[in-house]
Amino acid sequence: MQPVTIDWYVALSTILFTIGALGVLLRRNAIIIFMSVEMMLNSANLLFVAFARHLGDLNGQVLVFFVITVAAAEVAVGLALIVTIFRSKHSINIDEINALKG
Repeated sequence: MQPVTIDWYVALSTILFTIGALGVLLRRNAIIIFMSVEMMLNSANLLFVAFARHLGDLNGQVLVFFVITVAAAEVAVGLALIVTIFRSKHSINIDEINALKG
C-alpha cells in the first residue's frame, strides 16, 4: 500500500475549492452560497495542514487555528444576517434581495 503524498492533498483541496467556487458563482440561495464559502475556507485549511505536516513546521497549523476562529465568527454573523433578511423579505434567494432597504 502506497503512502498518501502531498499531491493527493493538493488535488483534494483543489477539487473542494472548485466545488465551493462553483457553488458561490452558480447558486442563488444564500445558505448554499454561505456553505460554499465555508468549503473554500476548509480547502485552504486542508492545504495549510498538509504543507505544515510535509515541511515539519507548525506555523501552518497555527494559521489554521486562526482561520477556524474567524470562520466561526463569520458563521455567527452570517447566519444572523440571513435570518434577519429572511424575516423581513420572506426569502433568501439572492436574486430577490437586490437592495437592503426596508
